[in-house]
Amino acid sequence: MGTSRSGILALEDGSVFRGKAFGAAKTVVGEAVFNTSMTGYQEILTDPSYYAQIVTMTASQIGNYGINPEDEESDGPKVSGFVVRDLSPVSSNWRSTLSLPEYLEKNLIPGLSGVDTRAITKRLRVAGAMKACLSTEELSDEEAVRRAKEWPGLVGVDYVKEVTCKDPYDFDPDGSLSEPFKITGTTLNHFTRPEKTFKVAAFDFGAKHSIFKRLHNHGFDVYVVPATASPEQVRELAPDALFLSNGPGDPSAVTYAHQSISKLMQDYPTFGICLGHQIITHALGAKTFKLKFGHRGGNQPVKNIETGQVSITSQNHGFASTRAEIEKCGGVVTELNLNDDTVEGLRHKELPIFSVQYHPEAAPGPNDADPLFTQFYEMVAKVKA
Repeated sequence: MGTSRSGILALEDGSVFRGKAFGAAKTVVGEAVFNTSMTGYQEILTDPSYYAQIVTMTASQIGNYGINPEDEESDGPKVSGFVVRDLSPVSSNWRSTLSLPEYLEKNLIPGLSGVDTRAITKRLRVAGAMKACLSTEELSDEEAVRRAKEWPGLVGVDYVKEVTCKDPYDFDPDGSLSEPFKITGTTLNHFTRPEKTFKVAAFDFGAKHSIFKRLHNHGFDVYVVPATASPEQVRELAPDALFLSNGPGDPSAVTYAHQSISKLMQDYPTFGICLGHQIITHALGAKTFKLKFGHRGGNQPVKNIETGQVSITSQNHGFASTRAEIEKCGGVVTELNLNDDTVEGLRHKELPIFSVQYHPEAAPGPNDADPLFTQFYEMVAKVKA
């Protein structure tokens, strides 16, 4: 498994954590963040929202059920590096085709185990997400800290162009990719796809495949367009609605998307999640700001302040929308994070537009937010009627 090699994680504040290397022999820099999910490490590794980030898992043992090609959320890992407390020596699952170390080595991603992930997490909670260097090669403490400090960081950088699709495409036209999971003839996640379907133009800012599958299963024919698609290109598709996906980096840097969406959302029902929510924020004329250490995990409590309902949600973001500005720009804040009172959802006062800061497809995570896809379908049906 390659765990006899040593490795290092260095933070910009001078902190150094040495442990056992696994995965690729490589030195990387990125933003150090932590994720509190208990399972779903493969979905986390392949979520494009983690581009340019070094992810520390707070769950103590990772890798116990291996890796399988069916749970990829994109075309491979998007994290820069991966840090765990205890790397499981056994991959025990009937769906597993690779161990976690084999998977990371194959995809040229370095990993570090045997470090105090609680100490790393506490440091990031107190000081905030930090610039970091992870190396599974021979590197001195001083050199690793220097490389961490020299990395320019995420703020003001457009990483969406690194992960968006190159060309438009029709997602899952025959429905085979969106088939619900089955075990020996038993179907999990029961659903009935509506007979009447609507065509949605889905902006890929770094989307997870599970989101498109959920849209398909809730009655949408999903036509994916690159983040840089112009309003004219989208109109040529003659969609019934727009969907704005998750994605990496600083939402304020994706100015081309702000401009396109501000024009398109005047004419189409629009639903945004995560980075898509932040792009709607900018398209309305409001701003976003960087959170201290962000929200990453499958256990974030969110309250809908219009209905009083509380949901446990899956999240992965480091920026948030500015509440007062949303309300000045024709928006209504609908949901708040119960941990830090930041904005988790909005709707437009007049137009059929709404968005949430979390991941309603919940891969991994709870299914509390699944009704949002039904809400989107019903909104589009109402507008088309």
